[in-house]
Amino acid sequence: MNAEGAVQRVETVSRISVVIADDHPVVRAGMRALLSQDEAFEIVAESSTVPDTLRAVAQHQPSVLVLDLTMADRTSLPSIPDLLAASPGTRILILTMQEDPAFARAALRIGAAGYLLKEAATEELVGAARQVANGATYLQPAMGARLTIADAAAPGADADATLTARELQILSLLALGHTNQEIARRLHVSIRTVESHRARIRDKLGTETRAELTAAARERGLLG
Repeated sequence: MNAEGAVQRVETVSRISVVIADDHPVVRAGMRALLSQDEAFEIVAESSTVPDTLRAVAQHQPSVLVLDLTMADRTSLPSIPDLLAASPGTRILILTMQEDPAFARAALRIGAAGYLLKEAATEELVGAARQVANGATYLQPAMGARLTIADAAAPGADADATLTARELQILSLLALGHTNQEIARRLHVSIRTVESHRARIRDKLGTETRAELTAAARERGLLG
C-alpha cells in the first residue's frame, strides 16, 4: 500500500470533564488552575449555588463534580441524591473545610465518592479527582484516621447505618423546617411517600419533635 492509500490511525484520549462548585471565586480559580495543569482534565462549568450546580450537572453530565459542602450559607449535602439523579455517571468529590468526621460519613453514605479537606487540596486534588473518575472512593488519610478514632470512641454507633440516602435527604429537609407537602414537591414524590419515609425515620431514630429531628440531622452533618 502506498503512502497516499495508507490509513493513519489516530488514538483519541478521553478527558475527564469537571464541574467546580464553590461560592468563593478565588477558590474556584485556584481549583481551575490546579486541574488545568493536567491535560487529562477539562473544566466544563463552574457554579456558586446549589441550584446552579444542579443545572450545570444536568447540562454537562461531567465525569467529576468537585462540590463544596456549604455554598451561600446553605449545605449542599441534601442535594447529592438530586445531583446523582440528574447525572448518574457523575462522581462527586467533596472539597470542604469541614473537619468533623460526621460530615465525611454522611457525605459518603448519601452518595459522594470522595471527601477532601481544602487544606490538602494543593497536594491531593488532582489525584483524588483521578481516583473518583476511575470509579474508586477517595477519603483523605487524615479524615480516615479521624473516622476510625470516632468509631472506636463510640463502637456500634454509626448513626447513618440504618438510614437510606433518601431518608437522610428527607431528614435534612425536615430539620430545615420544610413541611411534608414542600418535601414532596421538591423531590417529585407523593405526600404519602414522604410520610412513609418520615415514619421510618421516626421508628429508626426515635425522633418525635422538630428539635429531635434537628439534633439528629446535625449529628449526621446534614446541617451546614
